[in-house]
Parts: sequence; structure tokens; C-alpha cells
Amino acid sequence: MKTLLILRHAKSSWNYPELSDYDRPLNARGKRDAPRMGKHLREQGLIPDRILSSSAKRARKTASRVAKACGYPGKVKKLDVFYDTVVGVYFEALQTLPDKYERVMVVGHNPTMEQLVGSLTGQARRMPTAALAHIELPIQHWEALDLNTVGTLINLWTPKTLFTD
Repeated sequence: MKTLLILRHAKSSWNYPELSDYDRPLNARGKRDAPRMGKHLREQGLIPDRILSSSAKRARKTASRVAKACGYPGKVKKLDVFYDTVVGVYFEALQTLPDKYERVMVVGHNPTMEQLVGSLTGQARRMPTAALAHIELPIQHWEALDLNTVGTLINLWTPKTLFTD
């Protein structure tokens, strides 16, 4: 059985109209929430074996802050194809992973993160910024993942449900 953690990037800033959408940074809330979600992963015993992130600035920064806070020992792999994309691109990237990775986290953008959760679980779930879905997949090999795979949504956490401030 494989585990997939789906993380929407943390809250980004709209204070720099001269920047492209791709280059938008995290705002203060995003900078606070990303490490909190990483700490939560560590507390839950869900440190990923591999992290794949959109290469957009807000996703990269979210992934690096989460990785540091949870104690992830590897490097975050940044993928241009995870920016402004469709669910199938995530499936393709996951299918190529070595089977030594039991628990993988992907970091990306809505609406694709919500669609990915829905596609894998049959459940429509809202994914606000920094939301984290924990899904168990009934596969032994990543290459077996396809659009017919039905996983189990173990939990979905948001900063609002985990933290009071």
C-alpha cells in the first residue's frame, strides 16, 4: 500500500502586481502556516519519502518550509509541469516513481489539488490554502496508479481546523 499526501500551497501575496502569477511569494500567513503543517506531519508520523512540488514560487516555498519543519531528509523535486495543469499530469509523475518511496507528497495549486483528491477518493473536498490530504492507495507499485485507482481519504487537515489563531 502506498500513501499520497496532497498539499495545496500556503497563502500567497497579491501585494506585487508587477509579478506574474508564477512568481507570487507567500504572504505572512503562508509563511506561518507552511511550517505548522510540516510540524503536524512530523507529529502524525507522516514524513514523506519524496516531495514533488510545482515550480511556482509559492508552491516551492511552501514545500521547502514544510520539508524543513517535518524533518524531510531529501531534496524537494520541483516540476514545471505541476503549474497550471490537470490531474493526469500528477498521475504521470507519480507513475514514474521508484517503489522505494512508500509515502509521497505533492504540492500544487487549485483547482487541481481538489480534483486530485476527488479523482483518487470519489469525495469532493475543499482544499483551502495549506490544506493537506492524507490518502492511502491500494497499490504496491506506483506504476499501477491510474484513473481507476480508488484510495481512502484518511484525513484532510487545514490550518483553520488545526490552529486557533
